[in-house]
Amino acid sequence: MNHAVSPVPAALYLRMSTEHQKFSLENQTASLRLYAEKNNFNVVKSYVDAGKTGVILKHREGLAKLLRDVVQGEQPYQAILVYDVSRWGRFQDTDESAYYEFLCKRSGYPIHYSAETFPNDATMPSAIMKALKRVMAGEYSRELGVRVHAGQERTARQGFRQGGAPGYGLRRLLVSADGKPKQLLAGGERKSIASDRVILVPGPAEEIRCVREIYRMFLTKRMTFVDITKELNHRGIKYLGGSEWPHDGRAVSTILTHPKYAGFNVYGRSTQRLYTPSVKTPRAEWTIVPAAFDALVDSATFAEAQRICEAYTRNKSNTGLLAALRAILAKEGKITIDLIERTAGAPSAGAYRARFGTLSHAYQLIGYDGFWKGGWIEQLRGIRALRDSLMKEIVALSRDSISIERRGASFRTRLRMHNGRLVCVIASRTFRGYKGCVRWLIQSPAAESRHVTLVARLNLDNSAFKDFFVVPPLGTYNRIVLRESDPRLEGFRLSGLRRFANAVQRMSARGAPPFPIYLHPNSR
Repeated sequence: MNHAVSPVPAALYLRMSTEHQKFSLENQTASLRLYAEKNNFNVVKSYVDAGKTGVILKHREGLAKLLRDVVQGEQPYQAILVYDVSRWGRFQDTDESAYYEFLCKRSGYPIHYSAETFPNDATMPSAIMKALKRVMAGEYSRELGVRVHAGQERTARQGFRQGGAPGYGLRRLLVSADGKPKQLLAGGERKSIASDRVILVPGPAEEIRCVREIYRMFLTKRMTFVDITKELNHRGIKYLGGSEWPHDGRAVSTILTHPKYAGFNVYGRSTQRLYTPSVKTPRAEWTIVPAAFDALVDSATFAEAQRICEAYTRNKSNTGLLAALRAILAKEGKITIDLIERTAGAPSAGAYRARFGTLSHAYQLIGYDGFWKGGWIEQLRGIRALRDSLMKEIVALSRDSISIERRGASFRTRLRMHNGRLVCVIASRTFRGYKGCVRWLIQSPAAESRHVTLVARLNLDNSAFKDFFVVPPLGTYNRIVLRESDPRLEGFRLSGLRRFANAVQRMSARGAPPFPIYLHPNSR
């Protein structure tokens, strides 16, 4: 008697960028389901990355979830179906996509490709074909990047803007292919018709007046970038978005040095190929088109500003820059970014970063052993890395009930529970207190004072976490010192990271008062 073989439960992984219609999610799904039907698979789950680049893993939540699930094990499927080898990604390092496939196979979930002409059976021909396909996928991205760059350069030579914010005093105008104006584009808006183009036009009258006043102060009064910035803020003139002008003078520097303010269209001042770090290019390699836009300042005024800027740069040799730092140190007894920016006639902090790479390097060159003494910066970076790893571990253990909320470079990341509740994470470093006793420091921004907090205390050399506590909101105080057996932590200890979500839920349900800032006088 013949018995029908039960279908093997399988999961689908689909990824589509914007590269070609043949890779649409509908086409991939149809191909994979037909493959499943012919090969006795039953699709029980799908992981999807729609509109995601294949060059980097960042932001590919579907693939990240798939890898997290297979590593945890005990999934409702026994195999994974993928359209073709390139769906893992078009990585420049071909080992990256191979690693993701290996991770699935090692966890007990073999990979099947529906659109490849060879079976994925671990034989030598299969291994060779997959390696070739991965190289071809990476080369496709490289060639596509070259073609896109060439197309953008060609369009820039015609006088059209190639992306990026317009800058203070300017706005983006959408025009048709034959140059007819269509509409002003607001921040974040993009053209919807491929043949349309973008040019720069003068912005509001008050911004134009401000740009010309900046040139006047620079050329006539010989004011520095920082001094001009201070004057603008003193007058109450607002920068983009109604904010103050950045105190380091960078915004003023851009206005005084960018050729777009003299009506030039400039393309290629920096390059960033395939998500690698941005690199500044020599001026000789820029694409510069004169009289492409209406100028905010005339060419003679702009040229004079460039002459002064170049002379200023030449005069500010390494010796001169370091001498300015020594003068600040001699007068103030210390050096901080705020002191650098507030010192009249001193170069900006950005000038030191541009010349020496980092401010700390400049400090070291003058023998100033400030806050980084004893490898403090390296230790701080290590603590940040430990905190990031801790948050990722909690998310990996949460089975999708917790996520990491990233708020931008100026803010710390936080954890968000499935019910929307936010949880702050603080890596509490050790230090030596009175008579060498060990203490732990909690430093919390005021913006996080209302949220339940995970306090992770570090060991004696701040190289690993010692213990964990889920505590009530810290209140308005942002600096708290803890002892080894601190009574304020009693009842808040977390026995394991798997219990994190339950501990947060219990803490939230209690409606507990803020964490006590000071020890009771009788506490030891």
